[in-house]
Amino acid sequence: MKKSIFYFSLFFGWVFASCDSQPHRETITQELELMIKAEKVAEWQGKDVFRYTLDNGTMSVELSNFGGLISKIFVPDQEGNLENIALTFDSIPEFLTKPNPFFGATAGRVANRIAKGKFTLNGQTYTLATNNGENHLHGGVEGFNKKVWDAEPYTNDSILGVKMTYVSPDGEEGYPGTLTSTQWIELTPDNTIRIRFEASTDQPTIVNLTNHTYFNLSGIKGDVLDHEFQFWADYYTPVDEGLIPTGEIKDVSGTPFDFREPKKLGDQIAANGGGFDHNMILKQEPSDEMIHSVRVKNPASGRVMDMYSDNMGVQFYTGNFIENFAGADGKTYQKHWGFCLESQNWPDAINHENFPSPILNPGEKYEHRIEYRFSVED
Repeated sequence: MKKSIFYFSLFFGWVFASCDSQPHRETITQELELMIKAEKVAEWQGKDVFRYTLDNGTMSVELSNFGGLISKIFVPDQEGNLENIALTFDSIPEFLTKPNPFFGATAGRVANRIAKGKFTLNGQTYTLATNNGENHLHGGVEGFNKKVWDAEPYTNDSILGVKMTYVSPDGEEGYPGTLTSTQWIELTPDNTIRIRFEASTDQPTIVNLTNHTYFNLSGIKGDVLDHEFQFWADYYTPVDEGLIPTGEIKDVSGTPFDFREPKKLGDQIAANGGGFDHNMILKQEPSDEMIHSVRVKNPASGRVMDMYSDNMGVQFYTGNFIENFAGADGKTYQKHWGFCLESQNWPDAINHENFPSPILNPGEKYEHRIEYRFSVED
């Protein structure tokens, strides 16, 4: 399949495609340029793998239908310099063959950990693939991060996006039911990345989808210990040595988990003794309300990222297990060179009666929304 480059005019509402050329950037209407570029880069398990570039004229995002991933995010700093702020590889084909810690990927069918890879649903016990010691992590050995999603780029007024769908068959990685998952990843004119998930099933099952991008607002010039974090979270879920929640819901007051006022990450990591890989509680009752979940600022670059979500929690991970990892642009990623904000249900929720239920039944719809809003401050 040839390269396809899609340009969209908002004012006139027309679309045209060029298949064999690589046009230079140009203004489309009223000083607003929007671009989606779709380029086939590989084949995997008999399916075409594409790289998609969404460009609003100020920032750009690279996506792929392999793993439903966000591979690169180019955001200006306070001087207007565009730099990639996502830990990644140089090319999409590298994601197919290299081991990687879920860089930018869609995690599912159930993100995060399930203790000992087991759960009971409607009286039946299910055994899942274990890929994190004795536990199940982010969907298993071949979770959604290793699947080629059916994808279609689109424009909706001023919004650029790619719709991706994956059908997970009954029994995949041990999960019951055929699950149809769809996500829309969008870039808006005001520098917001929006992700919307939906899923449906033909049998009772469990679902918890999220995106697993590693961010570094400095432009990946070193670790993220100088980043300032603020969480709108009064509670968190403590974990055991295997990073499985104990079932306790703990107040952040007087702990290193208290980010209710902006805190420098390095100070909090020092107080916590090594890093964070914990669920920060955003809600204790389900609702579809989008709430301001997290604010992160890198003082050196002036870049700010505000995260909004309608989910129950966010897994805060500070790259504790990355060491001497060969990434993009000749850089070797080290411990704490990136952070993840994984909007999701609480980890191992199916095994804790006091946690929000991850169960999805036939006739119901799983829905989940995330927004990453980018700006700069002096």
